[in-house]
Amino acid sequence: MTASRLPEHMAIVAPAQAFAEAGGPDSTATATAGGARDEPHRKFDSRDAPAEPENGTSPVFQPLDGLKPAPENCRLYCPVEPSDPAVQALAASIREYGVLEPLVVSEDGYILSGHRRYTAAKIAGLEVVPCRVEPIRRDTDRDAFLRRLREYNRQREKTRSERLREEIVSADPEAAYRSLIDYRREQSRVGVSESRRIALAERKQRARISESKVPMLEAAQDAIDAYAEFWPLSVRQIFYLLLRNPPLRHAKKPGSVFRNDRASYQDLSNLLVRARLCEYIAEGAIHDETRPVSAWRCFDGTGSFLQAEMEDFLKGYWRDLLQSQENHFEILAEKLTVKTIVGQVAMQYCIPLTIGRGYSSLPARAGLVERYKRSGKGLLILVMVSDFDPDGEEIAHSFARSLRDDFGVVERHIVPVKAALTGAQVEGFHLPRNMDAKASSANYRKFVERHGTAAYELEALAPEDLQAALRETIDGLLDVHAFNAELDAERKDAVFLQGVRTAVREVLSDLEL
Repeated sequence: MTASRLPEHMAIVAPAQAFAEAGGPDSTATATAGGARDEPHRKFDSRDAPAEPENGTSPVFQPLDGLKPAPENCRLYCPVEPSDPAVQALAASIREYGVLEPLVVSEDGYILSGHRRYTAAKIAGLEVVPCRVEPIRRDTDRDAFLRRLREYNRQREKTRSERLREEIVSADPEAAYRSLIDYRREQSRVGVSESRRIALAERKQRARISESKVPMLEAAQDAIDAYAEFWPLSVRQIFYLLLRNPPLRHAKKPGSVFRNDRASYQDLSNLLVRARLCEYIAEGAIHDETRPVSAWRCFDGTGSFLQAEMEDFLKGYWRDLLQSQENHFEILAEKLTVKTIVGQVAMQYCIPLTIGRGYSSLPARAGLVERYKRSGKGLLILVMVSDFDPDGEEIAHSFARSLRDDFGVVERHIVPVKAALTGAQVEGFHLPRNMDAKASSANYRKFVERHGTAAYELEALAPEDLQAALRETIDGLLDVHAFNAELDAERKDAVFLQGVRTAVREVLSDLEL
Protein backbone atom coordinates (compact mmCIF):
# COMPACT_ATOMS: atom_id res chain seq x y z
CA MET A 1 0.00 0.00 0.00
CA THR A 2 1.36 3.46 -0.92
CA ALA A 3 0.22 6.98 -0.17
CA SER A 4 -0.83 7.60 -3.74
CA ARG A 5 -3.39 4.80 -3.61
CA LEU A 6 -5.18 6.08 -0.54
CA PRO A 7 -8.34 8.11 -1.22
CA GLU A 8 -8.86 11.38 0.58
CA HIS A 9 -11.66 9.98 2.75
CA MET A 10 -11.46 6.23 3.15
CA ALA A 11 -14.48 3.89 3.12
CA ILE A 12 -13.74 1.88 6.21
CA VAL A 13 -15.24 -0.60 8.63
CA ALA A 14 -17.24 0.38 11.68
CA PRO A 15 -15.33 0.69 14.99
CA ALA A 16 -14.81 -2.49 16.95
CA GLN A 17 -16.79 -2.18 20.19
CA ALA A 18 -16.96 -5.71 21.61
CA PHE A 19 -14.74 -6.63 24.49
CA ALA A 20 -14.14 -10.34 25.20
CA GLU A 21 -14.86 -11.44 28.73
CA ALA A 22 -11.77 -12.35 30.75
CA GLY A 23 -11.38 -16.13 30.88
CA GLY A 24 -10.70 -18.23 33.95
CA PRO A 25 -7.44 -19.93 34.78
CA ASP A 26 -6.44 -22.79 32.54
CA SER A 27 -3.97 -24.45 34.82
CA THR A 28 -4.09 -28.21 34.78
CA ALA A 29 -2.08 -28.81 37.96
CA THR A 30 -3.61 -31.22 40.43
CA ALA A 31 -3.16 -31.74 44.15
CA THR A 32 -0.86 -34.59 45.08
CA ALA A 33 -2.56 -37.50 46.77
CA GLY A 34 -0.66 -39.83 49.04
CA GLY A 35 -0.86 -43.57 48.91
CA ALA A 36 -2.87 -45.58 51.42
CA ARG A 37 -1.20 -47.10 54.44
CA ASP A 38 -0.95 -50.82 55.09
CA GLU A 39 -3.86 -50.80 57.54
CA PRO A 40 -7.17 -52.33 56.32
CA HIS A 41 -9.49 -49.85 54.60
CA ARG A 42 -12.05 -48.36 56.97
CA LYS A 43 -15.52 -47.77 55.50
CA PHE A 44 -17.97 -45.12 56.62
CA ASP A 45 -21.36 -45.93 57.94
CA SER A 46 -24.19 -43.78 59.23
CA ARG A 47 -22.68 -43.58 62.69
CA ASP A 48 -19.74 -41.63 61.29
CA ALA A 49 -21.92 -38.97 59.72
CA PRO A 50 -21.61 -35.54 61.31
CA ALA A 51 -24.60 -33.72 62.68
CA GLU A 52 -26.90 -32.18 60.07
CA PRO A 53 -25.86 -28.57 59.35
CA GLU A 54 -28.08 -25.67 60.27
CA ASN A 55 -29.15 -25.03 56.69
CA GLY A 56 -30.76 -28.47 56.61
CA THR A 57 -28.54 -29.82 53.82
CA SER A 58 -27.54 -33.33 54.84
CA PRO A 59 -24.18 -34.65 53.63
CA VAL A 60 -24.08 -37.47 51.13
CA PHE A 61 -21.43 -40.15 51.01
CA GLN A 62 -19.40 -40.19 47.82
CA PRO A 63 -16.59 -42.52 46.67
CA LEU A 64 -13.25 -40.94 47.39
CA ASP A 65 -11.85 -41.93 44.01
CA GLY A 66 -14.74 -40.11 42.31
CA LEU A 67 -13.73 -36.72 43.75
CA LYS A 68 -11.28 -34.40 41.97
CA PRO A 69 -9.04 -31.83 43.63
CA ALA A 70 -9.59 -28.41 42.05
CA PRO A 71 -6.63 -27.57 39.79
CA GLU A 72 -7.03 -23.92 40.83
CA ASN A 73 -6.40 -24.82 44.47
CA CYS A 74 -2.71 -25.32 43.77
CA ARG A 75 -2.59 -21.96 42.00
CA LEU A 76 -4.18 -20.11 44.90
CA TYR A 77 -2.77 -21.99 47.87
CA CYS A 78 0.19 -24.13 48.75
CA PRO A 79 -0.21 -27.72 47.42
CA VAL A 80 -1.30 -30.31 49.97
CA GLU A 81 1.67 -32.62 50.58
CA PRO A 82 0.95 -36.12 52.00
CA SER A 83 4.28 -35.94 53.87
CA ASP A 84 3.23 -32.77 55.72
CA PRO A 85 3.16 -33.63 59.48
CA ALA A 86 -0.12 -31.76 59.85
CA VAL A 87 -1.70 -33.88 57.09
CA GLN A 88 -0.31 -37.05 58.70
CA ALA A 89 -1.82 -36.02 62.04
CA LEU A 90 -5.19 -35.34 60.36
CA ALA A 91 -5.03 -38.81 58.75
CA ALA A 92 -4.49 -40.38 62.16
CA SER A 93 -7.50 -38.50 63.53
CA ILE A 94 -9.67 -39.56 60.58
CA ARG A 95 -8.56 -43.16 61.01
CA GLU A 96 -9.83 -43.05 64.60
CA TYR A 97 -12.83 -40.69 64.46
CA GLY A 98 -13.75 -40.46 60.80
CA VAL A 99 -14.24 -37.26 58.74
CA LEU A 100 -16.15 -35.02 61.14
CA GLU A 101 -16.59 -32.08 58.74
CA PRO A 102 -17.98 -32.96 55.30
CA LEU A 103 -16.08 -31.94 52.19
CA VAL A 104 -17.76 -29.40 49.93
CA VAL A 105 -17.80 -30.34 46.25
CA SER A 106 -19.32 -29.08 43.02
CA GLU A 107 -21.94 -30.97 41.07
CA ASP A 108 -19.24 -32.28 38.74
CA GLY A 109 -17.14 -33.59 41.64
CA TYR A 110 -14.49 -30.88 42.10
CA ILE A 111 -13.49 -30.07 45.69
CA LEU A 112 -14.32 -26.57 46.89
CA SER A 113 -13.41 -27.12 50.54
CA GLY A 114 -11.55 -30.06 52.03
CA HIS A 115 -8.39 -30.70 50.01
CA ARG A 116 -6.45 -31.53 53.18
CA ARG A 117 -9.25 -33.82 54.40
CA TYR A 118 -9.34 -35.48 50.98
CA THR A 119 -5.60 -36.23 51.07
CA ALA A 120 -5.72 -37.35 54.72
CA ALA A 121 -8.71 -39.61 54.01
CA LYS A 122 -6.75 -41.33 51.22
CA ILE A 123 -3.84 -41.85 53.62
CA ALA A 124 -6.26 -43.25 56.20
CA GLY A 125 -7.57 -45.75 53.62
CA LEU A 126 -11.17 -44.51 53.38
CA GLU A 127 -13.28 -45.41 50.37
CA VAL A 128 -16.13 -42.95 50.88
CA VAL A 129 -16.35 -39.56 52.57
CA PRO A 130 -19.26 -37.29 53.55
CA CYS A 131 -19.80 -34.39 51.14
CA ARG A 132 -22.05 -31.40 50.73
CA VAL A 133 -22.77 -30.63 47.08
CA GLU A 134 -22.88 -27.02 45.92
CA PRO A 135 -25.17 -26.24 42.93
CA ILE A 136 -22.30 -25.16 40.70
CA ARG A 137 -20.23 -26.81 37.99
CA ARG A 138 -16.56 -26.01 37.44
CA ASP A 139 -16.53 -27.13 33.81
CA THR A 140 -19.32 -24.75 32.78
CA ASP A 141 -18.82 -21.74 35.11
CA ARG A 142 -15.12 -21.42 35.87
CA ASP A 143 -15.25 -17.86 37.22
CA ALA A 144 -18.05 -18.61 39.69
CA PHE A 145 -16.21 -21.76 40.79
CA LEU A 146 -13.05 -19.75 41.48
CA ARG A 147 -14.88 -17.16 43.56
CA ARG A 148 -16.62 -19.88 45.58
CA LEU A 149 -13.29 -21.66 46.15
CA ARG A 150 -11.84 -18.46 47.54
CA GLU A 151 -14.82 -17.88 49.85
CA TYR A 152 -14.53 -21.36 51.37
CA ASN A 153 -10.90 -20.64 52.21
CA ARG A 154 -11.39 -17.07 53.44
CA GLN A 155 -10.95 -17.82 57.16
CA ARG A 156 -7.89 -20.07 56.98
CA GLU A 157 -4.38 -18.79 57.70
CA LYS A 158 -2.58 -17.96 54.48
CA THR A 159 0.79 -16.78 53.30
CA ARG A 160 1.12 -13.35 51.65
CA SER A 161 1.52 -14.95 48.23
CA GLU A 162 -1.70 -16.93 48.80
CA ARG A 163 -3.52 -13.74 49.80
CA LEU A 164 -2.25 -12.05 46.64
CA ARG A 165 -3.53 -14.86 44.42
CA GLU A 166 -6.87 -14.75 46.24
CA GLU A 167 -7.29 -11.05 45.50
CA ILE A 168 -6.54 -11.60 41.81
CA VAL A 169 -9.22 -14.31 41.64
CA SER A 170 -11.74 -12.22 43.56
CA ALA A 171 -11.36 -9.05 41.51
CA ASP A 172 -14.39 -8.12 39.45
CA PRO A 173 -13.11 -7.97 35.83
CA GLU A 174 -15.58 -5.25 34.79
CA ALA A 175 -14.91 -3.09 37.85
CA ALA A 176 -11.13 -3.52 37.59
CA TYR A 177 -11.05 -2.54 33.92
CA ARG A 178 -13.47 0.34 34.44
CA SER A 179 -11.25 1.63 37.27
CA LEU A 180 -8.20 1.46 35.01
CA ILE A 181 -9.88 3.37 32.19
CA ASP A 182 -11.52 5.94 34.50
CA TYR A 183 -8.16 6.69 36.12
CA ARG A 184 -6.56 7.03 32.69
CA ARG A 185 -9.22 9.50 31.57
CA GLU A 186 -8.98 11.52 34.76
CA GLN A 187 -5.21 11.80 34.44
CA SER A 188 -5.59 13.04 30.86
CA ARG A 189 -7.74 15.99 31.89
CA VAL A 190 -6.18 19.43 31.77
CA GLY A 191 -5.77 20.89 35.25
CA VAL A 192 -7.00 24.38 36.09
CA SER A 193 -5.12 26.45 38.66
CA GLU A 194 -6.50 29.40 40.58
CA SER A 195 -4.65 32.69 40.18
CA ARG A 196 -3.45 34.58 43.20
CA ARG A 197 -5.43 37.70 43.89
CA ILE A 198 -3.38 40.86 43.60
CA ALA A 199 -4.50 43.94 45.49
CA LEU A 200 -4.76 46.89 43.12
CA ALA A 201 -4.91 50.55 43.96
CA GLU A 202 -7.82 51.11 41.59
CA ARG A 203 -10.76 48.80 41.05
CA LYS A 204 -12.16 48.20 37.58
CA GLN A 205 -15.73 46.98 37.52
CA ARG A 206 -16.67 44.73 34.62
CA ALA A 207 -20.03 45.33 33.05
CA ARG A 208 -22.64 43.07 34.57
CA ILE A 209 -24.55 40.61 32.44
CA SER A 210 -27.77 42.38 31.51
CA GLU A 211 -31.13 40.78 30.81
CA SER A 212 -30.61 41.42 27.11
CA LYS A 213 -27.70 38.96 27.17
CA VAL A 214 -29.62 36.15 28.89
CA PRO A 215 -30.69 34.30 25.68
CA MET A 216 -27.10 34.21 24.47
CA LEU A 217 -25.81 33.18 27.91
CA GLU A 218 -28.37 30.38 28.20
CA ALA A 219 -27.48 29.13 24.71
CA ALA A 220 -23.80 29.04 25.70
CA GLN A 221 -24.59 27.25 28.98
CA ASP A 222 -26.67 24.63 27.13
CA ALA A 223 -23.91 24.02 24.59
CA ILE A 224 -21.22 23.74 27.26
CA ASP A 225 -23.28 21.37 29.43
CA ALA A 226 -24.19 19.20 26.44
CA TYR A 227 -20.50 18.64 25.73
CA ALA A 228 -19.26 18.16 29.29
CA GLU A 229 -17.46 14.95 28.30
CA PHE A 230 -15.19 17.04 26.07
CA TRP A 231 -14.28 19.64 28.72
CA PRO A 232 -12.38 21.83 28.70
CA LEU A 233 -13.68 23.44 25.51
CA SER A 234 -12.17 26.36 23.64
CA VAL A 235 -14.07 29.58 22.95
CA ARG A 236 -13.90 28.80 19.24
CA GLN A 237 -15.54 25.41 19.77
CA ILE A 238 -18.38 27.03 21.72
CA PHE A 239 -18.70 29.61 18.96
CA TYR A 240 -19.35 26.91 16.37
CA LEU A 241 -21.77 25.08 18.69
CA LEU A 242 -23.88 28.24 18.94
CA LEU A 243 -23.99 28.56 15.16
CA ARG A 244 -26.06 25.37 15.04
CA ASN A 245 -29.00 27.14 16.64
CA PRO A 246 -28.05 30.83 16.72
CA PRO A 247 -29.43 32.85 19.66
CA LEU A 248 -29.99 36.60 19.72
CA ARG A 249 -26.99 38.60 20.82
CA HIS A 250 -29.41 41.16 22.25
CA ALA A 251 -32.84 40.01 23.42
CA LYS A 252 -34.56 43.26 22.42
CA LYS A 253 -33.05 43.44 18.93
CA PRO A 254 -34.60 40.85 16.57
CA GLY A 255 -31.94 41.54 13.97
CA SER A 256 -29.03 40.71 16.29
CA VAL A 257 -28.90 37.03 15.41
CA PHE A 258 -25.63 35.31 16.34
CA ARG A 259 -23.64 35.01 13.12
CA ASN A 260 -20.47 33.53 11.75
CA ASP A 261 -18.54 36.78 11.98
CA ARG A 262 -15.89 38.44 14.10
CA ALA A 263 -18.37 40.68 15.98
CA SER A 264 -20.33 37.66 17.25
CA TYR A 265 -17.12 35.90 18.24
CA GLN A 266 -15.87 38.87 20.26
CA ASP A 267 -19.28 39.29 21.88
CA LEU A 268 -19.27 35.64 22.92
CA SER A 269 -15.71 35.77 24.23
CA ASN A 270 -16.52 38.76 26.41
CA LEU A 271 -19.73 37.16 27.69
CA LEU A 272 -17.93 33.92 28.61
CA VAL A 273 -15.36 35.84 30.66
CA ARG A 274 -18.06 37.58 32.68
CA ALA A 275 -20.10 34.38 33.03
CA ARG A 276 -17.14 32.53 34.57
CA LEU A 277 -16.40 35.38 36.94
CA CYS A 278 -20.05 35.34 38.04
CA GLU A 279 -19.89 31.49 38.32
CA TYR A 280 -22.64 30.98 35.75
CA ILE A 281 -20.19 28.74 33.90
CA ALA A 282 -17.67 26.42 35.56
CA GLU A 283 -14.10 27.71 35.33
CA GLY A 284 -12.84 24.29 34.24
CA ALA A 285 -15.26 24.13 31.31
CA ILE A 286 -13.19 26.47 29.12
CA HIS A 287 -9.46 26.58 28.53
CA ASP A 288 -6.78 28.29 26.51
CA GLU A 289 -4.18 25.73 25.43
CA THR A 290 -1.83 28.46 24.28
CA ARG A 291 -1.26 29.55 27.89
CA PRO A 292 -0.41 26.38 29.85
CA VAL A 293 -0.30 26.31 33.64
CA SER A 294 1.98 24.10 35.78
CA ALA A 295 1.07 23.20 39.36
CA TRP A 296 3.06 21.08 41.80
CA ARG A 297 1.61 18.28 43.91
CA CYS A 298 2.70 18.82 47.51
CA PHE A 299 1.87 17.11 50.83
CA ASP A 300 1.86 18.03 54.51
CA GLY A 301 3.83 14.92 55.42
CA THR A 302 4.61 11.31 54.60
CA GLY A 303 1.27 10.06 55.90
CA SER A 304 -0.84 12.03 53.44
CA PHE A 305 1.66 11.21 50.67
CA LEU A 306 1.42 7.46 51.26
CA GLN A 307 -2.36 7.65 51.43
CA ALA A 308 -2.51 9.50 48.11
CA GLU A 309 -0.02 7.14 46.51
CA MET A 310 -2.01 4.09 47.58
CA GLU A 311 -5.14 5.57 46.03
CA ASP A 312 -3.29 5.70 42.69
CA PHE A 313 -1.16 2.59 43.25
CA LEU A 314 -0.83 0.51 40.06
CA LYS A 315 -3.57 2.51 38.32
CA GLY A 316 -1.29 4.08 35.74
CA TYR A 317 -0.92 0.91 33.69
CA TRP A 318 -1.16 1.17 29.91
CA ARG A 319 -0.96 -1.95 27.77
CA ASP A 320 0.46 -1.36 24.29
CA LEU A 321 -2.73 -2.09 22.36
CA LEU A 322 -0.92 -1.73 19.05
CA GLN A 323 1.94 -4.11 19.77
CA SER A 324 0.31 -6.81 17.61
CA GLN A 325 -0.15 -4.50 14.62
CA GLU A 326 2.11 -4.83 11.59
CA ASN A 327 2.28 -1.05 11.10
CA HIS A 328 3.14 1.92 13.32
CA PHE A 329 0.46 4.59 13.89
CA GLU A 330 0.82 8.29 14.67
CA ILE A 331 -1.81 11.05 14.87
CA LEU A 332 -0.90 14.58 13.84
CA ALA A 333 -3.33 17.42 14.70
CA GLU A 334 -2.86 20.93 13.41
CA LYS A 335 -4.43 22.87 16.31
CA LEU A 336 -4.26 22.97 20.09
CA THR A 337 -7.98 23.70 20.29
CA VAL A 338 -8.82 20.09 19.37
CA LYS A 339 -6.24 18.46 21.65
CA THR A 340 -8.80 17.25 24.21
CA ILE A 341 -11.16 15.88 21.56
CA VAL A 342 -8.50 14.13 19.49
CA GLY A 343 -6.58 13.10 22.59
CA GLN A 344 -9.49 11.03 23.89
CA VAL A 345 -9.41 8.93 20.73
CA ALA A 346 -5.60 8.70 20.68
CA MET A 347 -5.73 7.50 24.28
CA GLN A 348 -8.31 4.82 23.43
CA TYR A 349 -5.98 3.31 20.82
CA CYS A 350 -2.67 4.18 22.55
CA ILE A 351 -1.55 6.10 19.46
CA PRO A 352 0.99 8.91 19.98
CA LEU A 353 -0.49 12.36 19.31
CA THR A 354 1.51 15.30 18.01
CA ILE A 355 -0.01 18.80 18.05
CA GLY A 356 1.62 20.73 15.26
CA ARG A 357 0.10 24.20 15.69
CA GLY A 358 0.37 24.52 11.95
CA TYR A 359 3.48 22.92 10.50
CA SER A 360 5.08 20.70 13.11
CA SER A 361 8.44 21.64 14.64
CA LEU A 362 11.64 19.75 13.94
CA PRO A 363 11.87 18.13 17.43
CA ALA A 364 8.32 16.80 17.06
CA ARG A 365 9.14 15.23 13.69
CA ALA A 366 12.39 13.79 15.05
CA GLY A 367 10.54 12.22 17.96
CA LEU A 368 7.96 10.70 15.65
CA VAL A 369 10.65 9.15 13.43
CA GLU A 370 12.43 7.77 16.49
CA ARG A 371 9.23 6.07 17.71
CA TYR A 372 8.67 4.57 14.27
CA LYS A 373 12.21 3.22 13.97
CA ARG A 374 12.10 1.85 17.50
CA SER A 375 8.89 -0.03 16.72
CA GLY A 376 10.59 -2.02 13.96
CA LYS A 377 7.30 -2.16 12.05
CA GLY A 378 6.50 -1.92 8.35
CA LEU A 379 4.49 1.14 7.34
CA LEU A 380 4.29 4.47 9.14
CA ILE A 381 0.60 5.41 9.16
CA LEU A 382 0.17 9.17 9.64
CA VAL A 383 -3.42 10.04 10.54
CA MET A 384 -3.87 13.77 9.93
CA VAL A 385 -6.39 16.19 11.49
CA SER A 386 -6.26 19.74 10.08
CA ASP A 387 -8.34 22.63 8.74
CA PHE A 388 -9.85 22.48 5.28
CA ASP A 389 -7.85 25.34 3.82
CA PRO A 390 -4.72 25.73 1.67
CA ASP A 391 -2.23 25.09 4.48
CA GLY A 392 -4.35 22.44 6.22
CA GLU A 393 -4.51 20.40 3.01
CA GLU A 394 -0.78 20.75 2.49
CA ILE A 395 0.32 19.77 6.02
CA ALA A 396 -0.09 16.03 5.40
CA HIS A 397 2.03 16.15 2.24
CA SER A 398 4.71 18.47 3.61
CA PHE A 399 5.04 16.43 6.80
CA ALA A 400 5.49 13.21 4.82
CA ARG A 401 8.04 14.90 2.52
CA SER A 402 10.03 16.08 5.53
CA LEU A 403 10.17 12.55 6.94
CA ARG A 404 11.49 11.37 3.61
CA ASP A 405 13.88 14.21 2.77
CA ASP A 406 15.07 15.27 6.24
CA PHE A 407 15.01 11.98 8.14
CA GLY A 408 15.54 9.36 5.45
CA VAL A 409 12.30 7.42 5.93
CA VAL A 410 11.65 5.33 2.80
CA GLU A 411 8.87 6.98 0.80
CA ARG A 412 6.92 3.79 0.16
CA HIS A 413 6.76 3.19 3.91
CA ILE A 414 4.99 6.51 4.64
CA VAL A 415 1.19 6.43 4.43
CA PRO A 416 -0.42 9.83 5.17
CA VAL A 417 -4.21 9.72 5.57
CA LYS A 418 -6.42 12.71 6.37
CA ALA A 419 -9.20 11.86 8.83
CA ALA A 420 -10.58 15.42 9.08
CA LEU A 421 -11.41 17.99 7.87
CA THR A 422 -12.23 16.87 4.33
CA GLY A 423 -14.36 18.28 1.54
CA ALA A 424 -16.76 15.38 1.90
CA GLN A 425 -17.25 16.20 5.59
CA VAL A 426 -17.85 19.88 4.82
CA GLU A 427 -20.65 18.93 2.45
CA GLY A 428 -22.01 16.04 4.51
CA PHE A 429 -22.33 18.05 7.74
CA HIS A 430 -23.30 21.34 6.02
CA LEU A 431 -20.61 23.19 7.95
CA PRO A 432 -20.88 26.97 8.25
CA ARG A 433 -18.43 28.86 6.07
CA ASN A 434 -16.14 30.89 8.27
CA MET A 435 -13.60 32.42 5.94
CA ASP A 436 -12.06 32.53 2.49
CA ALA A 437 -8.83 30.79 1.71
CA LYS A 438 -5.85 33.04 2.41
CA ALA A 439 -4.48 34.37 -0.87
CA SER A 440 -1.13 34.90 0.87
CA SER A 441 -0.66 31.15 1.30
CA ALA A 442 1.86 29.49 -0.98
CA ASN A 443 -0.69 26.72 -1.47
CA TYR A 444 -3.58 29.04 -2.36
CA ARG A 445 -3.64 28.42 -6.13
CA LYS A 446 -3.55 24.62 -5.77
CA PHE A 447 -6.35 24.66 -3.18
CA VAL A 448 -8.64 27.00 -5.12
CA GLU A 449 -8.26 24.97 -8.30
CA ARG A 450 -9.44 21.85 -6.51
CA HIS A 451 -11.93 23.15 -3.94
CA GLY A 452 -12.79 26.81 -4.55
CA THR A 453 -12.17 29.76 -2.27
CA ALA A 454 -14.25 28.69 0.76
CA ALA A 455 -12.21 27.51 3.77
CA TYR A 456 -13.36 25.77 6.96
CA GLU A 457 -11.87 25.30 10.42
CA LEU A 458 -11.67 22.04 12.37
CA GLU A 459 -13.73 23.53 15.18
CA ALA A 460 -16.71 23.76 12.83
CA LEU A 461 -17.03 19.98 13.06
CA ALA A 462 -18.89 18.92 16.23
CA PRO A 463 -16.63 17.15 18.76
CA GLU A 464 -18.50 13.85 18.51
CA ASP A 465 -18.36 13.99 14.70
CA LEU A 466 -14.64 14.69 14.74
CA GLN A 467 -14.05 11.76 17.07
CA ALA A 468 -16.24 9.47 14.96
CA ALA A 469 -14.33 10.41 11.80
CA LEU A 470 -11.01 9.77 13.51
CA ARG A 471 -12.11 6.40 14.90
CA GLU A 472 -13.53 5.36 11.54
CA THR A 473 -10.26 6.14 9.81
CA ILE A 474 -8.15 4.31 12.40
CA ASP A 475 -10.41 1.24 12.43
CA GLY A 476 -10.14 1.04 8.67
CA LEU A 477 -6.35 0.79 8.92
CA LEU A 478 -6.08 -1.47 11.98
CA ASP A 479 -6.01 -5.23 12.24
CA VAL A 480 -9.19 -5.14 14.31
CA HIS A 481 -8.95 -8.79 15.42
CA ALA A 482 -5.46 -8.25 16.85
CA PHE A 483 -6.55 -5.00 18.50
CA ASN A 484 -9.51 -6.67 20.22
CA ALA A 485 -7.23 -9.45 21.45
CA GLU A 486 -5.03 -6.80 23.12
CA LEU A 487 -8.12 -5.21 24.70
CA ASP A 488 -9.08 -8.58 26.12
CA ALA A 489 -5.58 -9.02 27.52
CA GLU A 490 -5.71 -5.54 29.07
CA ARG A 491 -8.92 -6.44 30.88
CA LYS A 492 -7.19 -9.49 32.36
CA ASP A 493 -4.20 -7.31 33.28
CA ALA A 494 -6.56 -4.97 35.14
CA VAL A 495 -7.92 -7.89 37.20
CA PHE A 496 -4.40 -9.00 38.12
CA LEU A 497 -3.36 -5.48 39.14
CA GLN A 498 -6.53 -5.03 41.20
CA GLY A 499 -5.62 -8.15 43.16
CA VAL A 500 -2.05 -6.97 43.71
CA ARG A 501 -3.28 -3.52 44.77
CA THR A 502 -5.71 -4.95 47.33
CA ALA A 503 -3.16 -7.35 48.78
CA VAL A 504 -0.46 -4.68 49.12
CA ARG A 505 -2.88 -2.22 50.71
CA GLU A 506 -3.83 -4.85 53.29
CA VAL A 507 -0.17 -5.31 54.18
CA LEU A 508 0.49 -1.57 54.42
CA SER A 509 -2.63 -1.03 56.51
CA ASP A 510 -0.85 -2.84 59.36
CA LEU A 511 1.88 -0.19 59.40
CA GLU A 512 1.73 2.82 61.68
CA LEU A 513 2.07 5.83 59.42
